[in-house]
Amino acid sequence: MYTSKSKIQRAWKLLVDYFAYLIIRSVAVVVEVLPSRHVRGIVRFLSWLSTDLLKIRRRVLEENLQIAFPEATTRERHKLIRDMWEHVFLLGYEILLTSRKIHETNWRHYVQLRGHHEVLRHILCGRPIILVTGHFGNFEIGGYVLSLLGLPLSSVARPIDNPFLDRFLSRLRSGAGQMLIPKVGATEAVDEAARQGKLIAFLADQSAGPKGCFVDFFGRKASTFKAVAILSLTHKAPVAVCYAIRRGGLFQFELRVVGLFDPARDLWPPHDVFSITQWYTRLLEEGIRSAPEQYWWIHRRWKEKPPHRAKKPTPEASNAKAAA
Repeated sequence: MYTSKSKIQRAWKLLVDYFAYLIIRSVAVVVEVLPSRHVRGIVRFLSWLSTDLLKIRRRVLEENLQIAFPEATTRERHKLIRDMWEHVFLLGYEILLTSRKIHETNWRHYVQLRGHHEVLRHILCGRPIILVTGHFGNFEIGGYVLSLLGLPLSSVARPIDNPFLDRFLSRLRSGAGQMLIPKVGATEAVDEAARQGKLIAFLADQSAGPKGCFVDFFGRKASTFKAVAILSLTHKAPVAVCYAIRRGGLFQFELRVVGLFDPARDLWPPHDVFSITQWYTRLLEEGIRSAPEQYWWIHRRWKEKPPHRAKKPTPEASNAKAAA
């Protein structure tokens, strides 16, 4: 009985997922043929719809912005939410058209590189490089352009729950040769990529659960994945913090490398998991503060609380306990 019920539930979920996939693909077909001058108006309407009418994830957005910008007024936070949704919808449009629009001969018209020379030097030496970014700016276009340039990039990504949409997005992501590594069970594949001297990209700004490394992010402790620091220390691999920030209109980005840590050379930050994790988290925060509307505030970044640490007993308490 339970087996039959679970089969029906799985079949129903697949049907719903496929229906959602068909809707999104249909919308994508229409959007792809629209003149770009009409896209801004549609995106503004969708951002108003998401913010004021549907109020998608409104509670999470309000909580996150209250933590990150406690001094902001209600009106300022409302505008920031609407601007964020506008950025998200523009990002979706750009992801759909990236492989058609950007090629080996014209990528410089759309993406400007900044601070990348040291990273290229390490790549030419055959060393593995760990690229750390977040859900900030256009985090898809950076991987696409690097793969387009022939750099051996492997990106660790969490598969989408909808299998049909996951396959669709994976085809777009790997169009220029980027290799995708599922986040669950990625250890062996990531270690192999490091031994081969490849670039390994992480989206390192989501909650890592109760066992994560708790570091400061916008003034509050946030659980962060330890994998980046552990991989760097294990393979002596440099860590580069980067992001593609929007500058101007559609498909106008600046891909910045804002920090580089080499465990084989640098003495700062200290060579431990906490210090490295706090270092790149701080750099991501600085970038987000410069353009907060380009960050995905829809994630529950602070949902985990740091583990409670018992206070060290005073000498008086210890003596009283011993006497008793």
